[in-house]
Amino acid sequence: QVQLVESGGGLVQAGGSLRLSCAASGRLSSSYVMGWFRQGPGKAREFVASISWIGGPTYYADSVKGRVTISRDNAKNTVYLQMNSLKPEDTAVYYCAADSISSRLRVGASDYWGQGTQVTVSS
Repeated sequence: QVQLVESGGGLVQAGGSLRLSCAASGRLSSSYVMGWFRQGPGKAREFVASISWIGGPTYYADSVKGRVTISRDNAKNTVYLQMNSLKPEDTAVYYCAADSISSRLRVGASDYWGQGTQVTVSS
């Protein structure tokens, strides 16, 4: 089992920044891929970004490219999502996910999910 706990959400004005954290514990293999998803009001959950624990490519949704950076701290088993130049349309619950297969994670089919953290961007 893998446990994921997100934190760092909150209320921010448009143009502001937030850094989300996802602390992972349990049977987390070093080969796992970690990702962030979000679900806005009345919208389907969508992929935001992903990164592997042991290097390799990062992936970003087109809607966040250039404004968002995903990173990891292997020593702390934590993945971060730095979000800059936030827009009201970034308002959503942000979820952390983990999977051993990158392609499966990026389509939202991961077995492991966190509980989510709310990000609200005011205009």
